[in-house]
Amino acid sequence: MTKQIRAYLAVLERFFAEEHTAGELSAMKTELLQRIAFYQHERLIHLIVTMSFAVFFMISLFMYLTIGGVGIMILTIMFLIMLIAYIKHYYFLENSVQRLYLFYYKLESEFPQ
Repeated sequence: MTKQIRAYLAVLERFFAEEHTAGELSAMKTELLQRIAFYQHERLIHLIVTMSFAVFFMISLFMYLTIGGVGIMILTIMFLIMLIAYIKHYYFLENSVQRLYLFYYKLESEFPQ
């Protein structure tokens, strides 16, 4: 997903570096809205997964602090590692969608309907 979003952002950068007709601007506006909706859905799914791992981490941390044990400690560390990875990816998704919004606002100002 990261490669796909970066590639599409590069396409948008190249698109805005050139002059376009009203039809091309309209087509790009429609495509951009579809992509934003797709990436928003992806962002929502990753938010749910990230929050789930945060809850799992908190539960396992509580269990480790109350019960102890090497197995629970390993589980807690695994949840923490996954949580950090998901937070990093969610951060990327959030910032990328925000950049897509900026491109859409630029299109909206150039081609209002």
